[in-house]
Amino acid sequence: MSSDTKFDVVIIGGGPGGYVAAIRCAQLGLKTACIDDFTGKDQKPSLGGTCLNVGCIPSKALLESSHHYAQLNHGLENHGITVTGLKIDVAAMIKNKDDIVGRLTGGIGGLFKANKITSFHGRGKLLAGKQVEITSGKTKSTISADSIILATGSRPIDISSAPVDNKNIVDSTGALDFKETPKTLGVIGAGVIGLELGSVWSRLGSEVVLLEAQDEFLPAADIKIAAEAKRQFKKQGLDIKMAARVTKATSKGKKVIVNYEDASGSHTIELDKLIVSVGRRPNTDGLFAPEVPINLDERGFVEVDEIWQTNQPSVYAIGDLIRGPMLAHKASEEGVAVAEVIYGEEPEINYDTIPSVIYTSPEIAWVGQTEQHLKSTGKKIKIGSFPFSASGRAQAMGDTTGMVKIISSEETDQILGVHIIGPHASELLAEAVLAMEYSASTEDLALTIHSHPTLSEAIREAALAVDNKALHIPNK
Repeated sequence: MSSDTKFDVVIIGGGPGGYVAAIRCAQLGLKTACIDDFTGKDQKPSLGGTCLNVGCIPSKALLESSHHYAQLNHGLENHGITVTGLKIDVAAMIKNKDDIVGRLTGGIGGLFKANKITSFHGRGKLLAGKQVEITSGKTKSTISADSIILATGSRPIDISSAPVDNKNIVDSTGALDFKETPKTLGVIGAGVIGLELGSVWSRLGSEVVLLEAQDEFLPAADIKIAAEAKRQFKKQGLDIKMAARVTKATSKGKKVIVNYEDASGSHTIELDKLIVSVGRRPNTDGLFAPEVPINLDERGFVEVDEIWQTNQPSVYAIGDLIRGPMLAHKASEEGVAVAEVIYGEEPEINYDTIPSVIYTSPEIAWVGQTEQHLKSTGKKIKIGSFPFSASGRAQAMGDTTGMVKIISSEETDQILGVHIIGPHASELLAEAVLAMEYSASTEDLALTIHSHPTLSEAIREAALAVDNKALHIPNK
């Protein structure tokens, strides 16, 4: 095999896990190749995977655009600002989203060039002998490596009761490219993606109904935060139906007829668009040749050991392919860690401090354990919370929804979980993640001087409240 087809490391997948792994491998001096088959709107290769192309980045662009519109429409009166003749240009909004995606995905290409990473556009398949077949159109080629990293991510789960037709019934990707604001919109699934996409179009004027099959709203979030979130979303006009199981959804002309069942019986609604957002599953179809048996668990995730190695020596898997939260930043950290494992180092990832965020308005963010989980384990805990309504900065912003909640060990005072709902929660959470990474106590946070007036003061006040020392709210 020629030197231009033999590498130290080959990564299959160019998303947040794959492209970051490639960059770190190259930084360590390893001859690196990355294979990715994603094609952008212009039908050209586009690195960045789901996150940059049709996930994290474009959805946040639309959330930001719709947030600005909602504020101008009915959020600035208290500031003495009124707007007449307000309108939304959906095409311009979508173009802005696409431009942002183009700049960021193009940036990855520039980083690959700067780090001398070889990029292949095509579908990669793991063969025996640590060889990888690349299929691009009708052309096939083969390269090999000493180590291989599988980073092909995940894709939306399909459900037979609501087959996606990419016209009236769409998945999360299709929901990013509506040509106009639907008058009525349904979303199957009230999880992170469903709430974010529902929020975008609700702010722009859609009547949105969310059909969630589970009984519990946002079960991964802290119970108090989830309850406040549900209250706020309903206040905004989102019609959230819990324990509602969709039995059939059918496109009929320009409409969608949805049948669902809940505790009160069977129901039928007519909608302009329907988004299917019931979760994601790992992308393993066609990834391994039959002669390379990679072990999968009962849910289809690739099984790995403590250094992210599969049952095949020097073949690793990261990101959405393996167990754990399906988050871009988790995949990136695993990509860095595996690169360093291959280089001979001993990296660690603290999975207890991986942050989670829902970019709705209000934003929801958390790290660590929830109150309900800790109580179920019998752990003795202390809890402190502080409402943004008592924050001077939040009052000045005119955005006082939500709170900060901190949970610590009753015995050691070590912080076990921080949960935020409110303005800029995604940014505020970083302080809590850092504190937990250093095994900080609530006393450590309480002794940390915060600038005044800032939203971050709410974190300190919540830490003070754990021991009934809050300064700007009555204590217990």
